[in-house]
Amino acid sequence: MATFDTDLIIAGGGLAGATLALAVARAVPSLRVTVVEAFPLSPDALPESYQPSYDARSTALAWGSRLIFEELGLWQRLAEHATPIKHIHVSDRGHFGATRLHAVDHGQEALGYVADNRWMGLCLMRELLDTGVQWRAPAEVTDMIPMPGGVRVRLSEGDDTREMSARCLVVADGGRSGLREKLGFQPDRHSYGQNALIANVSTSDSHDFTAFERFTEAGPMALLPHGSPARAGHQSALVWTLSDDALGQVLELSDEEKCRWLQKRFGWRLGRFTRIGTCHHYPLTLTTVSEPVRPGVALVGNAAHALHPVAGQGFNLALRGLMTLVEQFRLAEENGLGIGDLEVLGRYQSLHRQDWQQTVRFSDSLIRLFGQPMAPVVAARDAGLVGLDLLPGAKRWFARKAMGLGGRRAVIDRPGNHPQETIGHE
Repeated sequence: MATFDTDLIIAGGGLAGATLALAVARAVPSLRVTVVEAFPLSPDALPESYQPSYDARSTALAWGSRLIFEELGLWQRLAEHATPIKHIHVSDRGHFGATRLHAVDHGQEALGYVADNRWMGLCLMRELLDTGVQWRAPAEVTDMIPMPGGVRVRLSEGDDTREMSARCLVVADGGRSGLREKLGFQPDRHSYGQNALIANVSTSDSHDFTAFERFTEAGPMALLPHGSPARAGHQSALVWTLSDDALGQVLELSDEEKCRWLQKRFGWRLGRFTRIGTCHHYPLTLTTVSEPVRPGVALVGNAAHALHPVAGQGFNLALRGLMTLVEQFRLAEENGLGIGDLEVLGRYQSLHRQDWQQTVRFSDSLIRLFGQPMAPVVAARDAGLVGLDLLPGAKRWFARKAMGLGGRRAVIDRPGNHPQETIGHE
């Protein structure tokens, strides 16, 4: 029987990779895990030293993601700087259609949360310090060769190159590193011809823990409550969809002019826009890999599927997929199977496929529906928004989608726990 340097190599130590490492450490502590991360790690970067920044990038966490982080023992710390979304307001600019969701109507304290990416990373790192997970940073996975029962991975560490063997490689470094293509996976890409502009903004009126999804003729615009988790404030996280031409125009504007342009398109539901922070932007592309596994290798997160941010489901979908993969690792260990066996990874793909296909269809259909300017389509979608607001069944379905409760979610079975089900519907 072949011997391996480690059991699992995770290429990428960002939010997806670090969460996967922690979940494996919690659920399958017998597995040796090595995370390979391109950026150096600072031993001083811990939650205790965290100071929120106005320009911090953030992620929308669905209620279902909170449940996963609770299972990982991470939520209590994360919640210290996670702003709750208690209300969601969806509207179509210039038309009467609108729908509103309220957490209290669904027996929840929140529909979701908004957390700074850096804060989430620090919380994950704090928890990982108490596990046996090994880190190689700064380092990158540059190639992989199949071997009996596993893979041999080539690592680049500065000017040095070395190899490590493992039973399985998980690619969790996003869709831009090039590793996915280097390993022979072919993604399907559909460009939306749009860009996402990301920034934090301040308004004269309090957000009252409300997330706004505003569909405009130029594309969707989202404002998510940001800042204190205990007191409704005036800061929101903006995701603004713009064409190439419009993006170029906006980036040339002064901050005051950006606020005026934003005001014209969003309206006055939050009063006057008083400040906009550092703007980041990236092109919007629907990217999927139809076969994200092969013997010894699995793609997860944005490496497997990158969505339009319209519904804020990207990381939440990835998180559900990670838990499904961890559950398959646990079952493989219990049944004497290799964690990189195609039978094991194929089971993960089969279970996760329906979730990501449904989520992709949901997000993509919103873009196509609200991107249609024809009068009959406008009338139909406005009627649909009103219907969502008036029909309890339809509204509950929409709320469950927004809360990330529509897909399969694996339950972490820690040693000593014996849940009645290990895979269940939320």
